[in-house]
Amino acid sequence: MNLTKHSHACVRLEKDGRTLVIDPGGFSEQDAAVGADAVLITHEHPDHFDEGRLRAALDANPAAEIWTLRSVAEQISAAFPGRVHTVGEGDAFTAAGFDVQVHGQMHAVIHPDIPRITNVGYLVDGSVFHPGDALTLPGRPVDTLLVPVMAPWNKVGEIIDYVREIGPRRALDVHDALLTGLARPVYDRMLGPDGPGVAGADHLRLDPGESVGL
Repeated sequence: MNLTKHSHACVRLEKDGRTLVIDPGGFSEQDAAVGADAVLITHEHPDHFDEGRLRAALDANPAAEIWTLRSVAEQISAAFPGRVHTVGEGDAFTAAGFDVQVHGQMHAVIHPDIPRITNVGYLVDGSVFHPGDALTLPGRPVDTLLVPVMAPWNKVGEIIDYVREIGPRRALDVHDALLTGLARPVYDRMLGPDGPGVAGADHLRLDPGESVGL
């Protein structure tokens, strides 16, 4: 499997000539989902879900389909009839040749005065876990954890503990559009071998467009 990082929380997974894209939201490139055979959306916030980017993907590939939770499916099912599948915690399905398990229910707390929304994470091929906007535990070891490294709802200490608890072989930063270049080395140090440590996980940071083989 090959993983390509797009801006913010979006990643592209490629295997056996097929492509799965997760969370091509408004902070990602306009064509982030173009070429996808399947798209997964973790929740309704616009930095993860953008209808225009989905339309570009589905127009480019008439066979492409979307899997997402109910709050998003209700907004787009009419626009993409027959191509949107609603999923929730505990579900398992195959999308574009990738085996996907769904974990989690709720978005992390931003502030007690802000109502919480639903959120799901996706474990792909039993190997790559994208939690969306929550520190969801997949309940099993994972090889590659996509880490929401910086968000209005988290702090770096929570991220370190999250990676330690899951114990992946590789921790790869996502959800990073709010970090400036000046701040990136601080997070690299905190999550890397010179910081408090993340239970032996290799910490990776990819620029948009960079890829890594998994």
